[in-house]
Amino acid sequence: MSERAWKDMTADERRAWRLEKWRNPGIEFDSPEAKATFEARCDRLIAAWELREPDQVPVNINAGWWPVARAGVTPYEAMTNTEKAMKCWIDFNETFQPDTMGNQMLYTTPASVFESLDYRLYFWPGHGVAKEASYQYNEKEWMLADEYDHFIADPSDYLLRVFLPRTVGAFAGFANTSSLLDYLELPFVSSQVAGWGTPEMAEGLERIAAAARAVANWGSIIFPTMGKLMAMGWPGYFGGASKAPFDILGDTLRGTRQVIIDMYRRPEKVIAACERLVPVAINWALKRPGGVASPVIFLPLHKGADGFMSQEQFETFYWPTLRAVLLGLIEEGCIPFLFAEGRYGSRLEAIMDLPKGKTIWLFDQTDMAKAKQTVGQVACIQGNVPLSLMHAGTPEEVADYVRNLIDVAGEGGGFIVDIGAVADSGKDENLKAMVETARAYGRY
Repeated sequence: MSERAWKDMTADERRAWRLEKWRNPGIEFDSPEAKATFEARCDRLIAAWELREPDQVPVNINAGWWPVARAGVTPYEAMTNTEKAMKCWIDFNETFQPDTMGNQMLYTTPASVFESLDYRLYFWPGHGVAKEASYQYNEKEWMLADEYDHFIADPSDYLLRVFLPRTVGAFAGFANTSSLLDYLELPFVSSQVAGWGTPEMAEGLERIAAAARAVANWGSIIFPTMGKLMAMGWPGYFGGASKAPFDILGDTLRGTRQVIIDMYRRPEKVIAACERLVPVAINWALKRPGGVASPVIFLPLHKGADGFMSQEQFETFYWPTLRAVLLGLIEEGCIPFLFAEGRYGSRLEAIMDLPKGKTIWLFDQTDMAKAKQTVGQVACIQGNVPLSLMHAGTPEEVADYVRNLIDVAGEGGGFIVDIGAVADSGKDENLKAMVETARAYGRY
């Protein structure tokens, strides 16, 4: 499709184009039955997203390491033996029969990629945490308070020459380079080129190349597996990801403690940084190599939950720029999928200020009856079977919870059954009860 044709399309036309591409991926299915199942699952999800009644309530499984854990495979093994991990995901889907294939990519990226890069923002299985444990963010003040102006003026330059050399060892050499604008004028070129000749730069580029080779080997296994799952009848769910501007700032750049202080000491800088991040967050999701495979864009929400900030702060620092990102993605024909981790009870009315039928909200601990009465009138809602019930409940308790969930959130459509938090493990019999109850009870 030409750029001109895309520019001439409305947001609804762009969305329809993305949905059609996702529903008809142009692959060879294993059988006519698999093709029909794939299309039925897509139609079921689309109806829910658009606040219509599908044939039955769709089921997604918000699973992290569960597919490998149930097979006795550790997270460390999943990140060091891709073939072994992929077999676990195929078996997981065949066993539980959700409406989507799940997310293998986040949980199987080779550990060697992070090791080659000397990635310091996270710990991962076997590196900073036990081989049986999940990822753990390494909370620090990675961006200093006096660096706000540089970041706001030119985020890319700041990230390349200041932030990445501090957080990713392979980028250490970039701290010795000057602005890339130097290449535009002959007298400045030599000072820019000189920085590329340091030993740190040479070592860093080799580290990046090694990481790239590991990703290529991994991709040669994971992408055919994803294709196999599609051919068996499972569509992928989300095709890209982004974050709320405040979360980019507060999670990764400034850190939790510092961003809280900033809201009081330098609120104008926080707002300016968040506003500067709006186009960055939109493009982050859209400008991925190969394009967006699904119109659904995943946004995990962290610091906007109840208890982190007051409602006034939410409506000042968090929601305006998040809403701008959502509207930007919607304009591009995408469907923002927001994972409202924690509780969002006090936020429900504020987040209703969105176009109808254009977003999906996965709720964790939020009252689903209240969610249905508020944001559920303008958005598809998803969730929120408790993770504790997956671990400590009985199949009968799970079934009761799912039936009640469908009663309070499923009327009229616009609802997807899911686990409220990422499930790294649980009881298989409870997960089966969740899926089977939704199938039997959630029919329209």
